[in-house]
Amino acid sequence: MNTENCLICGKPLRYLKDQKEMTCAICGNVFWSNAQCEEGHFVCDSCHQEKGLETILSTCLKTESKKPIQIAQAIMEDPYIYMHGPEHHILVGASLLAAYRNAGGKIDLKSCLEEMIKRGSQVPGGFCGLWGCCGAAVSCGIYASIVTEATPLSDKAWSLSQRLTALALENIAAYDGPRCCKRDSFLSILSAIEFTRRHLNVEMEGSGDAIACMFSPRNEQCIGGRCPFLGTER
Repeated sequence: MNTENCLICGKPLRYLKDQKEMTCAICGNVFWSNAQCEEGHFVCDSCHQEKGLETILSTCLKTESKKPIQIAQAIMEDPYIYMHGPEHHILVGASLLAAYRNAGGKIDLKSCLEEMIKRGSQVPGGFCGLWGCCGAAVSCGIYASIVTEATPLSDKAWSLSQRLTALALENIAAYDGPRCCKRDSFLSILSAIEFTRRHLNVEMEGSGDAIACMFSPRNEQCIGGRCPFLGTER
């Protein structure tokens, strides 16, 4: 199974300057997109993340871990969680929701995860470079919005969601690209652990644990020794 490039032919992806209408090679529906492989194949976000969502939901419902990084890593090991892709826009927030509940947060985890999937699925692939706001950071904001029950009319809860997204973005942007969905997910989750302790009074675990990236061989754009989770040049 190809987990890095085009799901149809394995060729590298390319990103167009301007969006154009593309037909998904799996479901046959037409979408506006900037991304296609060198052979012209396009796979829509729904088809790309469909099987991975099952793993995200089942893992988060079963785990007893208070460590969101540990939960995320377990999910990432599944073959249907690809090296890059929009599933990470859900994976980050889902891992945080599970750890938050296990650490004493008062939420109905199943309903919160279902809402995370609905909201995270609306953040398109390539969001980081094309919209200037990484979907992993947005996933943090969705997590904060869900646990605080924020709406556009909320007061403090509205502010907290913005602040966590901004913190995650700042930490992601400290490293030059190219993007890496794994690196950006780890940085976002680490941002949320301390933020949750300080502002939501729930003590998740794992902020001081060493994170050793196992995905570098699968990432053709790995930044090597510049990555905080990979200690040596590739």
